[in-house]
Amino acid sequence: MGCNRAPLPAPQQPRPQQQIATADRIVVEKSNHQLHLQSRGRTFRSYRIALGPHPQGHKQREGDGRTPEGIYRIDYRNPHSAYHRSLHISYPSATDRQQAAAIGVKPGSDIMIHGLGSQFASIGKLHITTDWTLGCIAVTNDEIEEIWKLVPNGTIIEIKP
Repeated sequence: MGCNRAPLPAPQQPRPQQQIATADRIVVEKSNHQLHLQSRGRTFRSYRIALGPHPQGHKQREGDGRTPEGIYRIDYRNPHSAYHRSLHISYPSATDRQQAAAIGVKPGSDIMIHGLGSQFASIGKLHITTDWTLGCIAVTNDEIEEIWKLVPNGTIIEIKP
């Protein structure tokens, strides 16, 4: 009886888990409402984003509803954000502070990449139908979870017009 059995298949070697890249740069294209994670110059993830209600132009003052433009860094993260999770962008730079002081205004602060928070989580990707932040960059809660894991503190973020 044992001789008539078909041979057992060879044991399968476990597949190596796909290595997920860690971002060394974030590129935000405000005009296209897109955020790209890059590693070694190659984009490996892209997201549709919502911005402030006045997205054109560089942030000049607190409350102007604009997202800054330029090169910054992710300098810390907030796991208990009102918007699910958030990554802080190092705005304002010394130049931003000087420019705001020159016109007698505060430059603003607390510019983040963040999720939607519990009150808006159910709208998911529909959040991009309008620019609603106060100058931040918003993605869905699932997307901020992914970005949180892929973007270490110190990562450069370039925010383009």
